[in-house]
Order: sequence, then structure tokens, then C-alpha cells
Amino acid sequence: MKILVPVKRVIDYNVKPRVKADGSGVDLANVKMSMNPFDEIAVEEALRLKEAGKAEEVIAVSVGPAKAQETLRTALAMGADRAILVETDEAVEPLAVAKILKAIADEEAPGIVMLGKQAIDDDSNQTGQMLAALMGRPQGTFASKVEVEGDAVTVTREVDGGLETVKLTLPAIVTTDLRLNEPRYASLPNIMKAKKKPLDVKTPGDFGVDIAPRLTVLKVVEPPVRQAGEKFADVDALLAKLKEKGVVA
Repeated sequence: MKILVPVKRVIDYNVKPRVKADGSGVDLANVKMSMNPFDEIAVEEALRLKEAGKAEEVIAVSVGPAKAQETLRTALAMGADRAILVETDEAVEPLAVAKILKAIADEEAPGIVMLGKQAIDDDSNQTGQMLAALMGRPQGTFASKVEVEGDAVTVTREVDGGLETVKLTLPAIVTTDLRLNEPRYASLPNIMKAKKKPLDVKTPGDFGVDIAPRLTVLKVVEPPVRQAGEKFADVDALLAKLKEKGVVA
């Protein structure tokens, strides 16, 4: 069985994003970029399934600029067998990404497509669900535990009310949550080996996918600065202030 793992190049989670002066978007100049943390968890889980003998090959795929090769090399250094970059300098929306992934999955025929539940740059949480719908495959989202047995995968999901366990017939789509595992660090020897692993470069046009945006960003602004609180000597003073603001009659 193959496992296909989409990964995204995003601003490193330790970096505070800056908004461009004209409000047209986020400033990426001289900003540290890294693999989306949820995708890193997906890579780790795919590798663990391979090490357990449940899969034969792990394929990392990314949609983005040429520099996304660095992100794919990180996945290869962790242990993925090969990688595919669908290169484009345009911003690609979740639906277009899902269509590209479907085309790749149709070619590669993976038993599982395992991806992070969301990317930390846009927090869309859409691509996995859209991919499952386009492919007509069962899906297990927000996975905190994944077990493969025979032709099925059991996914323990994190939901508002606690945990939910679903059993999916393969092939299936799985999206990973934070508590699924702790990703490994790539060792120096594996980083060197990753440079020799195959990495194919494609374009959206190779898969016949139109990536023209359907949404227009009007403006990006910093969140408002939180105002300082006020202290009151007693309840009467608090009530007086609330009446002044019209909160209470």
C-alpha cells in the first residue's frame, strides 16, 4: 500500500506574521518558512505505518513555489521515499489543491491520503474533506489515533463531545490532529540521503486543473490591540461604570 502525504510550506509557527504596508496580504520577505505542523504529524504517522509493515511507500506532495522543494526535502529526510512538487507561484485555494491531489491520487492509487487537518496560515480546514468528496472516498478527520488492519483503517477522532471512533474501508482520506504523535527530527545522514531521493516537478496544467482564484482578498489588517482593563473599588463603582456604558439599565 502507498500512502500519499500532502505537505504545505508556511510561515514558521514561531514567527509573528507581518501585514504588508498596503494591506494586500502577509509580508513573506525574509521570513522563516517551514512545513505546516499538522502536515509534519501526517508524515510521521505515515512513516510509522510503513515501519509497522502496513505500507510499502510514502510519497510526499506539495503545491506551491519552487522553494517548496525545501519542505519536500524535509519530508524525504524524515523518511518519505519520494516527492512530487506541483509548482506554481500563484496562491492556490483549497478546492484547487484538492483537485490536484485527486489527479495525483488517481495516478498513484494510494491506500491512504493522509494530510494535516488544516494549515496554520489560512486555517481553512477544507482540503481533506473536499478531496474525499471529489474522490468519493470515506474520510476520518481530526485523527488522534490511526490503526490499519487488512483492508480497513480505524480512526479515533477528536470531536467537541470527546472521542469518536470510525472504521473506514480503504482507500480512504485521513486528516491528522495535534495529539496523534510527536514528529521525529531528521538526522544529518538522512538529510544528506534526502538530496538523492527522487523529486518530480509538475505544474497544475499537467493535471488539467484551473487554479484561478474564486475569492478576492480585499484587505488584511492586524488584529485590534486589546484595551487595558479597569479596576473598581467596590460593586457600586462597577455598576455605575456599566450604566455609563449602557450595558445595564
